[in-house]
This record gives sequence, structure tokens and C-alpha cells, in this order.
Amino acid sequence: MTDFHPMLALSDDVRAALDEGRAVVALESTIISHGMPYPKNVQTAREVEQIIRDAGAVPATIAILDGVPRIGLNDEQLDLLGSAEGVRKVSIRDLPYVVARGLHGATTVASTMRLAALAGIRVFVTGGLGGVHRGGESSLDVSADLTELSLTDVAVVSAGVKSLLDIGRTLEVLETLGVPVISVGSDEFPSFYSRSSGFAAPLRLDDINDIAEAMRAKWGLGLAGGIVVANPIPEADEIPQTQIGALIEQAVAEAERLGITGAAITPYLLGRIVELSGGDSLRANIALVKHNAAVGAALARAYARS
Repeated sequence: MTDFHPMLALSDDVRAALDEGRAVVALESTIISHGMPYPKNVQTAREVEQIIRDAGAVPATIAILDGVPRIGLNDEQLDLLGSAEGVRKVSIRDLPYVVARGLHGATTVASTMRLAALAGIRVFVTGGLGGVHRGGESSLDVSADLTELSLTDVAVVSAGVKSLLDIGRTLEVLETLGVPVISVGSDEFPSFYSRSSGFAAPLRLDDINDIAEAMRAKWGLGLAGGIVVANPIPEADEIPQTQIGALIEQAVAEAERLGITGAAITPYLLGRIVELSGGDSLRANIALVKHNAAVGAALARAYARS
């Protein structure tokens, strides 16, 4: 039997899979509580978990409930997370406070990575990465996702960096931090809603087994930190970069006029872009998360075979 971190509460199926060395895929919970409206958020979360199960891996949605970091949620807990008022958005800095105060919290990319690593999970699926915000060179508004990627040994499957961020500067920071950025089957780095970003992919691999081997090589060499696995949204589901770019510019300008900053900016922009796109951005978001889940499950299986 594996000795798990005493502050974590693992679901029975996640605990059994980790004990037996089977594939487990971590999932964040901010996308449920802050990324989509209820009940679409909970429905999508269940569908994403089922995609992972159908691909032969075990899903482990991560959240803080009543101050307890939970690795794997049941249906009742998912519904609570998606519908309850006052669920806090929890990044690394917030973890001690939310745990000590016995609060409900939805984990971001950074905090999900840390808790997944504590549980021994090496593959994590999300929608898009945080990064350097527009104007970040003067505001210093840089997501904790980037520093966490330099510290924590987890491969993060995403559709690239969220389009509303400064993708070029984000890639520069990831390079400085020594984080491998691997694009799946594309020479261009994806930009969340779109397959293109205008930036070349730092690295490209086309085979899931090769990505799993890169994970083994990195950590086998004692190189701490994560790996970005940038998985472009399926072509049929993407919103062209020129189209979504205009909507993002409008939403960013509105946020500036309203004085929205800090942790509130990303949820505001995502919600406003849904409105401006007539729901197309939400449909694209759901499609890319599901696609990432399928790729993440395949990667977790390939890595578990080592």
C-alpha cells in the first residue's frame, strides 16, 4: 500500500489506481466553479471524466472542500463545487488559508499541479495555461502557473496559453524557467480557441509515447519541474485567430475601463468573450477540454507503462 500525504483525501478509485500503478489524470476545478455557468459546468466536468475513463485512465478532479484537499470527487461533490456560492479561486498562495479556514476552494492550474504531485499523479489536463498578462512588463501580472511549472514534476496538457494573455512573453518566461514546451503534431504554438498563435512551437512531438519518454528523461535526469504539452484545439472546433482576436481586444478594453484587475480579470474576460461571441467561445472551450482529456488519458497510460 502506498503512503499518501496525510492531508490529502483520495477517492477510492484514485487511491486504488495509484496503488496499482495504473494511469491517473488530474483535473482542475476552477474551470467548474469559475469558468462556465451552472449546470453546463458540472455536465462538462462529468463528460470530461467519462472521456478519461473510456480511454482507460482514472480521472482525479481536485478541489478543496471544507478545508480538505480532495483528489477525486463524487457526483455530489462535483455538483456542490459547480453550484455553491462563495467557492474561492485557490492558487498556491491561497492554499494554506483555505485549508486552515475549512473553506471550499476551486484549484487553479498551479495549485492543482502541486496537489496532484503530492498525490503522485504525473499527468494533468486543463483548458488553457495562465501566463504573462497583457501589459505584464509594467504591471508584473504574471500567473503563478509559470513558476509552478518550474517547480513541480507534472506534465500539463492544455490547448496552449489563453488567447487573452501575452503569448510571446509567456513563452519567453517558460524558456527562462527551463520548462519544456512541446506542441502535439504542430510546428506552431496553439492559442486556446485557435490552432495558431503566430509563434513557433519551441518543441514538437507527434507521438504520445515520445512525449511520455520526454517526461521520463526530464525527471530521470533530475530536472525538476513540469512539461507543457500544448495540444491544439481540433480544426473543426477552432475560432480563427483573427475573429477571436477582435473580441478579446474589445473585452480587454472594457475590463480596463471598469478597472477590473488581478484574480478577477481572467473570469471576467472569459465570460465577456462568451457574450461577445454568441456562445461560440464556450463551445470551443468545451471542445478543447474534451480533446485534451483524450490526449491526457493516452499520455497517462503511456507514462504508466514505464
